[in-house]
Amino acid sequence: MSSPFPTIEHRTEICVIGGGLAGLLTALSAARLGARVLLMQERPMLGGNASSECRVPISGAERNGQIKNMRETGILEELRLDNLRHNRQQSFSVWDTLLYQKALAEPNLELLLNCTCFDATMDGPCIATALGWQMTTQERHRVQADLFVDCSGDAVLAPLTGAAHRIGRESRAEFDESIAPERADRHTMGMTCLFEAREWDTPQPFELPSWAHRYESADELPYGGRDLRSFESGYWWVELGGDGDSIRDTERCRQELLRIVYGVWGYIKAHSDGRADNWALDWVGFLPGKRESRRYVGDHILTQNDIEAEGRFTDLVAYGGWTMDDHHPAGFGAARLAAPATVFHPAPSPYGIPYRSLYSRNVENLMFAGRDISVTHAALSSTRVMGTCCSIGQAVGTAAAFAIRHGKSPRQVGESLIGELQQCLLWQDCYLPWMTQALSEPARTARYRATRGDVAPLRDGINRPVGNDQHAWEGAVGDGIELSWDAPRQLGALTLIADSALDRRLWRIYERISLDRFAPPARLLRGVTVAVDDGSGWRTVHAESDNHQRLIRAPLDVCARRVRVTLDATWGSEQARLYALYVDA
Repeated sequence: MSSPFPTIEHRTEICVIGGGLAGLLTALSAARLGARVLLMQERPMLGGNASSECRVPISGAERNGQIKNMRETGILEELRLDNLRHNRQQSFSVWDTLLYQKALAEPNLELLLNCTCFDATMDGPCIATALGWQMTTQERHRVQADLFVDCSGDAVLAPLTGAAHRIGRESRAEFDESIAPERADRHTMGMTCLFEAREWDTPQPFELPSWAHRYESADELPYGGRDLRSFESGYWWVELGGDGDSIRDTERCRQELLRIVYGVWGYIKAHSDGRADNWALDWVGFLPGKRESRRYVGDHILTQNDIEAEGRFTDLVAYGGWTMDDHHPAGFGAARLAAPATVFHPAPSPYGIPYRSLYSRNVENLMFAGRDISVTHAALSSTRVMGTCCSIGQAVGTAAAFAIRHGKSPRQVGESLIGELQQCLLWQDCYLPWMTQALSEPARTARYRATRGDVAPLRDGINRPVGNDQHAWEGAVGDGIELSWDAPRQLGALTLIADSALDRRLWRIYERISLDRFAPPARLLRGVTVAVDDGSGWRTVHAESDNHQRLIRAPLDVCARRVRVTLDATWGSEQARLYALYVDA
């Protein structure tokens, strides 16, 4: 009997499975470089753990602001700055919309939402198709692609394709990792349901549901409930699933997590000496945010020792810096074991992540980005955070576009095009530690002259502060910079990289800060004018009055002897700072 559900056929170059931040950045970067991309996402919105369904804060190498200047740039910074500009009300639904419209803006990107990948077919060592079920239309979607990228978190393509993968903790001896257990096991880090609370002007009663847990003592909570001083944004240690099957047990864990969430809130309302009287639950997450499940095996497995040695790989394409934050498999139950719910093992910030950890060892056209990359459990405890996953996602999307453009497998891209790949990432304003951007010949030969300050940092190839070195030109509103050549040059585009306050923590939605502070950074360039002299005098070729991005590209497409950039306005500061100003042929 034939199926009553139709199958829709798709043909694309790159199929990305999973639309969390890692998957979104993979898809955006590949599409912007000219590849045709289809993004299959099982939820109605993008963003994964950072979406309105889960509301997990985006953490990364900046370690919640404890280390300055390590915030991830590239597309993630673009999204964060969009949010500061267009979401002053700090709404998670508006954040969902910003991610959605970012995808819609790319003509090379096709979205397939509410669609769960459940099967795949192989053609020898390569994936031929991925099959998805779209619950809203009751249609199956078969996607044929040249290259597949698994950003599903759970590495859904692994069991469907025979791709090598791991789950659980390695033994200490296998990779000589000091923080690994003596014996290997299948334990993972668990999953968390967060909540949000809101303060009102009047007391807010709370009645504990009959199905919720009831806690009478702080000793029943991890860390004795010391985190309960803040009532606003939930607690990461409301966590379960690490001592079972972090995929098969998800629904059971979700039900138990909800019992815990409401029980913890009941404890807060009853045992906070009146401080929580005016507070009420505003949102509770019914989709757990997951930390760990399957991990692919690539040509290199990143380890604790790699991280501690700073990951200075020759094929470095992304970076991390979060501590090795290893959660106890028992999660919330660690309190009963008198064990810490997590141990923060030190990690350098930054450390490099190699390209060889981002494609499959045995499936020739499979790449991956996010928490399912080729790492040990110990290394995953650092690489899993979303800022790092975004750095990885943009690298994988760029590499996938390279593979399509040059007709190569992911492994061949690493073998023959790694330097070109790294330079393309730097050109996109990604940061690669210890690497310098190579500028075009017109940028190298131009004479730079500014109304004030030292212009040398504008073309030193390091486009952000590193340590105590700003690598920046300092100026003010009204200042200008001129580039000139002895003879007219054909110029394609001009690039500016402005100051988006990488030395500050960029505000996150869940902190609910005042509206005047939830705005583009004051030093960020808002208005700029670009003029050229093609032999007939100066004429304006590009002007912006409402810029809110760090990376600014001005199309030129002229033959000119001089280019002048004038800084017209910032978002509030009289001072302005540029990290790069260069032209491409």
